[in-house]
Amino acid sequence: MGLQQFEHRLERLVEGAFAKAFRSGLQPVEIARRVTREMDLRRTVAPRGTLAPNHFTVAVSTSDWDRFAPIAGELVDELTAVARDHAREEHYVFLGSVSVELVADPQLSPGMLLIAGEMVQSEHGPSALVLPDGARIAIGVEPVTIGRLPQCDVTLADPNVSRRHAEVRRAEDGAEGHLLIDLGSTNGTKVNGIGVRTHRLQHGDEITVGSTKLRYEAQ
Repeated sequence: MGLQQFEHRLERLVEGAFAKAFRSGLQPVEIARRVTREMDLRRTVAPRGTLAPNHFTVAVSTSDWDRFAPIAGELVDELTAVARDHAREEHYVFLGSVSVELVADPQLSPGMLLIAGEMVQSEHGPSALVLPDGARIAIGVEPVTIGRLPQCDVTLADPNVSRRHAEVRRAEDGAEGHLLIDLGSTNGTKVNGIGVRTHRLQHGDEITVGSTKLRYEAQ
């Protein structure tokens, strides 16, 4: 998601009198720029690729927080999507799922912004989905969603992929490993060429959603 597209999506969220509040003061696009800059500054080379922060704490002034509060949830979702897309473009690797936390800091003046990026490892180890471009999405405690929506952990610009197509989650029966679950997609989900609804993944399995192929790597 480019920053211009990010701005356009947020414009649709703010209308009428509330839109006037965004004509001055700290702008959401500046937060997005700082999140991607934090990823670039704190990246580090690791055996499996270039690691980047996956958890971001964004501190703003109390007055800016009050301006953002009506769309805080949507703003966090969009910032998370920006971080994922930037990582995909730069071929960064994460230790866990991406998250953004927006907080108010009474010590900050209006317009000021502080961002802290951290590399947070998943509790159960870095099993991952490998995208067609080689990017790796680590599978942590929370399910990894696959679909066209920007809010999905793996966002695919594939017209054959449903908005929320499938998800990969830890097995719930106490066993090790992960399950692939089709979320009622239009075109279905395949593992190694065979259509599935629910499937216990094995290392090296090829997952097909629409016309896109992903690889599951267990660690």
